[in-house]
Amino acid sequence: MTSVLAATPLSVLDRSRIREGQDAATSLRDTVRFAQQVEALGYHRFWVAEHHGVPGVAGSAPTVLAAAVAAATSVIRVGTGGVMLPNHRPLVVAEQFGVLESLHPGRIDMGIGRSVGFTDGVRRALGREENGAEDFAGLLAELLEWFSGGGTAYPGVRARPADGLRVPPYVLATGEGAAVAAAAGVPLVIGAFRGHDRMLAAIDGYRSAFRPSRWSDRPYVIFSGTVAVAATEEAAHRLLIPEAWSMAYSRTHGDFPPLASPERIEGLTMTAREREFYEAGLRGHIAGTEEGVARALAAVIADTGADEVLVTTSTYDRAALLDSYGRLAGLAGLGPTAGPGAGRRG
Repeated sequence: MTSVLAATPLSVLDRSRIREGQDAATSLRDTVRFAQQVEALGYHRFWVAEHHGVPGVAGSAPTVLAAAVAAATSVIRVGTGGVMLPNHRPLVVAEQFGVLESLHPGRIDMGIGRSVGFTDGVRRALGREENGAEDFAGLLAELLEWFSGGGTAYPGVRARPADGLRVPPYVLATGEGAAVAAAAGVPLVIGAFRGHDRMLAAIDGYRSAFRPSRWSDRPYVIFSGTVAVAATEEAAHRLLIPEAWSMAYSRTHGDFPPLASPERIEGLTMTAREREFYEAGLRGHIAGTEEGVARALAAVIADTGADEVLVTTSTYDRAALLDSYGRLAGLAGLGPTAGPGAGRRG
């Protein structure tokens, strides 16, 4: 089991979750500090996310935050998980990543997603009256063109300084997004959705339909999920409670709140519907002691054939969160890398 983990790069996605009693500025500074901490542990990548108008999430401008993370670190790859392409013009996204890559050559990843705003109001504010994700394949193709000469629909226009740079793209996918990644010939980032079997079918479809490109000569799958490691099963389970309640609250109230402490959540009187979503939110994750997590991760890697694992864990207690990532790094035999650009690449 340890050999499987040692051969599989481990990376981190941090969504700049706000804790109760904390402001957004503190959360963003915590994200930058956390990147430094996981870099010291030897993780492969550190990605940040895009969310708009969400009370419990401070990360709304991923390329801006990625710039701060890259400036505060020296070795770990830095990127987005992801920039939601329907919310932006591809030229602007290419320019932003061109700037990042120019400032931090060889360390920048361009993770791209297709989701739009969390609520109708946010979608309208973003100029997305409809779903906005229908032409994701076309938007992705246009974005990638800007790195190799310019968009064919805009003769004479070049994306500066992106033109000619190589910034590895990754597609965050649920469902049909895996087919888009295969057609574009780019790596796929995928988590469990609508059941394990459907996720495996999407991965199989991605691999069978993959077309080699200038970005990747073979399929590359990054499995994304929550992993919580602690000294006891109970302690690992408690790490899951704050996020499970935030998800349950958002499903029942339409508002995604800051993370609360497990103690406060356990003292709540939940409605039947809240309790149903809350208990569902506690399931489907990898959590436990080192021995149990090692077995579970090895099984997921075997089932999916994942080339890499992207860990997305959120919890109220930041010290316990860092301890969890430290224990996971120990399982995989990670350690500090030697210099800029060092470490395992995908």
